[in-house]
Amino acid sequence: MDRHTEERILELLEKDAKLKASELAVMLGLEEDDVSAAINNFEKTGIIRGYHALVNWDKTDDEKVSALIELKVTPQRGNGFDKIAEKIYQYPEVDSLYLMSGRFDFTVMLRKATMKEIAHFVASKLAVIDGVQSTATHVVLLRYKDRGFIMTDEEKQKRMMVNL
Repeated sequence: MDRHTEERILELLEKDAKLKASELAVMLGLEEDDVSAAINNFEKTGIIRGYHALVNWDKTDDEKVSALIELKVTPQRGNGFDKIAEKIYQYPEVDSLYLMSGRFDFTVMLRKATMKEIAHFVASKLAVIDGVQSTATHVVLLRYKDRGFIMTDEEKQKRMMVNL
């Protein structure tokens, strides 16, 4: 299987992880066994790390929020940012962690936490890590689009498209 075809399988699964190998095979004009073998290989080599549902928590009764925390750190000699990143991503509260370019070094994403939990996490866990110079916490107020999916109501979108 060529690289382009493998990338197409990954792109389709990234958009809809519920697609079956048989459906992907039809969509791409491939044999189901070849698609299954490719997916198994992606899972075994860690290219595919998991399958997730994208949930619009705003439509539930859940009142927890998400937060984006910027961290400015001092890289460690011989380890760069890796040791600090390892400490941070070990915390179960951390949903995502990114090394960034720009005015801060890490972006830490917390999902489904109360404001009190976020404050406690930043003050007692992140800010005290050796090498952390500063933190800036931003609370996500509303997700309009997440991982390529529009999260607002379709009725609202239809109304917004009317021109006068």
